[in-house]
Amino acid sequence: MWRRTYFLLILVRIYFALSPSYLHPDENFQGPEVVAGRVFSYPVHETWEFTSANPIRSTFPLWLAYGWPMYILRWLWEGFGYGEVSPSVVYWTLRVLMLSLSVVLEDWAIQELVQSRRARRVALLLIASSYVTWTFQSHTFSNSLETLVVSWSLVLIQRIVDDKKRSGILASSLLGFFVVAGTFNRITFPAFLVVPSLSLLPHFWRKPFSLASIILFATMTAFLAISVDTAFYTPGDFTFTKVLHNPVITPLNNFLYNSDYANLAQHGLHPRYQHFLINLPQLLGPATALLFLINRAQITMTLVSALSGIALLSIFPHQEARFLLPAIPLILASVSLPRVQRKFWISAWVVFNVVLGVLMGIYHQGGIVPAQMYIAKTNETVSHAFWWKTYSPPIWLLNGKNEELKTIDLMGMPGDEMLEHVGTALPTCRTRRPPKLVDRAAVYLVAPRSTDFLHAYYDLRQQQSFFLEEVWSYRRHLNLDDMDIAKDGFWKTMARVVGDRGLVVWRVTRNCWSKQSSSTP
Repeated sequence: MWRRTYFLLILVRIYFALSPSYLHPDENFQGPEVVAGRVFSYPVHETWEFTSANPIRSTFPLWLAYGWPMYILRWLWEGFGYGEVSPSVVYWTLRVLMLSLSVVLEDWAIQELVQSRRARRVALLLIASSYVTWTFQSHTFSNSLETLVVSWSLVLIQRIVDDKKRSGILASSLLGFFVVAGTFNRITFPAFLVVPSLSLLPHFWRKPFSLASIILFATMTAFLAISVDTAFYTPGDFTFTKVLHNPVITPLNNFLYNSDYANLAQHGLHPRYQHFLINLPQLLGPATALLFLINRAQITMTLVSALSGIALLSIFPHQEARFLLPAIPLILASVSLPRVQRKFWISAWVVFNVVLGVLMGIYHQGGIVPAQMYIAKTNETVSHAFWWKTYSPPIWLLNGKNEELKTIDLMGMPGDEMLEHVGTALPTCRTRRPPKLVDRAAVYLVAPRSTDFLHAYYDLRQQQSFFLEEVWSYRRHLNLDDMDIAKDGFWKTMARVVGDRGLVVWRVTRNCWSKQSSSTP
């Protein structure tokens, strides 16, 4: 029975992996966008983390995770005579890749870490039925990669400790590689290994060659990672002299940046209890209560890794829920189902994950990626695309159109200011007739349909200065950042955001019949 349930849940994971939800801009801007620009020569937008004088993001794990699949895809695609690879093909290939890594590596690691056969089955079902697995683990987050590296580092630590006869040279060498690669991927990575690594000390005392292997491979990997980053960030031809005299050490830059309270304040400050009291229940739902039912026998290395990691991350005042992704499968692998009211708990677990899965895996900013793919394929010449009240769109999906198309992210600015920015891209009215669209590029405004401010601009008879003509829409899009419950009340806000859901691409023109329109002599 559990096998059929598990394979059914794999189908659920496939469905969500192929749904174009958009959980956070970092899933593109901190990963595929940077590498795709180098592999396929797509015009891309590199964020400040990659362009500052002291870059804080390493490209070494990006090449390991996304670079080689892109090169293989390009080789196969061009080899079969299909021409250039479109960004949409790359996008869905990476989704399938992340899904495969989750199903194979994450689930395999859990089977290695959980000793009891019965507990292993429960752990696999809990992880496979978690919306975190359906959504975050199938997206290209550095946190998703961190989850895999943390899990397998724990597997290697367990193998080394359990092997009393041999030094475990191979496992130690792999652990040295994983520790460095994981740290270059995210500086939060060591937090989950600090306490579990203490169990290696007796082994190192008995088998010093194991420690030597870790140090050797960690040093080699660090040198390779620093060389890759130095080559990426330093202009001109690469030489090892640059690595020796002016190396780019991104984890160090990242640590120094995040050690500055003023820098963290720019990204949002949270109370120290944010991770334990808010973020963890947000990810675990009903499984949070199972932490209070754990007995001494269930306090394993996986649980210690998860809780100690969360405790260490709680020291820093900037705390986002996705920072805890590595802890979720470790916790779900450590808990057991309640003996009392088990059916009620299972029902609550299913409802929680279905609701959050549909919300985050399908509707959450779900129209952004399809909108970019539409703009990339449209035959209409577009000069400007203004995005309003959405997450920042991934530029690399425009398939080269961003060489002639300017994408402006207006974020959540007030409506009047938004129109002022859009107006700068439109020709002024020289007559009482509206300007023709012929022989000039179109200007697009991409915004949620639920935004009340735009309703007055749908009809020319409204005598507004601008006219919006709908050219494309996507229904499965929710804008949860535009909820003003304090002003409109809960039910009115939900009726607007949910009932009038969707993302729309509008063609913007001046309404020259309006008295509000500007004109020139």
